[in-house]
Amino acid sequence: KNKVFICFLVGGLMISCMTGCQKRKDNVKTEDSQAVEVETETTKAETDVKTPVDTHEGQEKSLLTGEWIDEDIASKRPVAVMVENTKMALPQYGLSNADIIYECPVEGGITRLMAIFQDYNNIKKIGNVRSCRHYFAYLAHDYDAIYFHAGASKYAYDGVLAENYIEDIDGITGVGGQYFFRDSNKKAPHNLYTASDMISESISNMKWDTEYSKDYDGVFKFAEDDTEENLTNGDDAKAIVMYYQNPKPWFEYNDETGLYDRFEFGNEQIDGNTNTQISVKNIIIQNCSSSIMDDVGRLDFKLFSSGTGKYISNGKCIDITWKRNSKDDVTHYYDKDKKE
Repeated sequence: KNKVFICFLVGGLMISCMTGCQKRKDNVKTEDSQAVEVETETTKAETDVKTPVDTHEGQEKSLLTGEWIDEDIASKRPVAVMVENTKMALPQYGLSNADIIYECPVEGGITRLMAIFQDYNNIKKIGNVRSCRHYFAYLAHDYDAIYFHAGASKYAYDGVLAENYIEDIDGITGVGGQYFFRDSNKKAPHNLYTASDMISESISNMKWDTEYSKDYDGVFKFAEDDTEENLTNGDDAKAIVMYYQNPKPWFEYNDETGLYDRFEFGNEQIDGNTNTQISVKNIIIQNCSSSIMDDVGRLDFKLFSSGTGKYISNGKCIDITWKRNSKDDVTHYYDKDKKE
């Protein structure tokens, strides 16, 4: 699947795009700027038979992954769900269904995930769900997503959420609690989840639009087919190790599937619904300038700005730049030739 994983880097730290999954030698390291897969005879008649052309009737390309999907799903607004990423939260549920996953640092040396789903049907458990940080709300807005979270920092409550900038469901305050459930097998606050039927019910009750606005064009520009055309001159990237200190995540390229398998806390990162490892096609590392906002260590990222990064796919890695002009704009990513 053409899933996208976006990681924020901060503070001028180091990432390695490494060429060996075994001994991991010949590292390619880059100093980041400040931040956030017996012959037989044939007759002529047989060789003239043409392979049927798939016209993709009843399908459209997903704005999130570039894949051909049912047209009713392709026009559907996605939802973004905040997911805890600590050892206490494992396993997480529903991540293998997500089209895009963001990983960003929060205070205390941990990271938090935001999973974005366009087809969120038939997922019995998603989460666990945790609180909003204001920059996640801005990122969810990139995808015209309806945002699900459980609580928020004061900067999110007093700022972006108070401005009604994004349509959101809060599992801690107001009517939002009815769209989440607790799992008695875990202790709070690591046991709050939502599910497909709850998400659909909440959107219906809130009477929010369920389809993209006509002028929404998405964030990414996808290739027509699965080739390495744009990355042939890139560095080998068979393993990607992120600097995040708490989960210590890394990705390993699987030559058989053409996907990057995700690991953290020393083990495979598993979806509890399917008992399968999280794997993605594309990884974007977005370097963002950052600052500490208070004594708790809450972070701010300069998202309405520009910067550098990496695009990683098919075992290759290239340098990129990114730009977002304002909170109402979407983030744009460019290669070295400034091609989006």
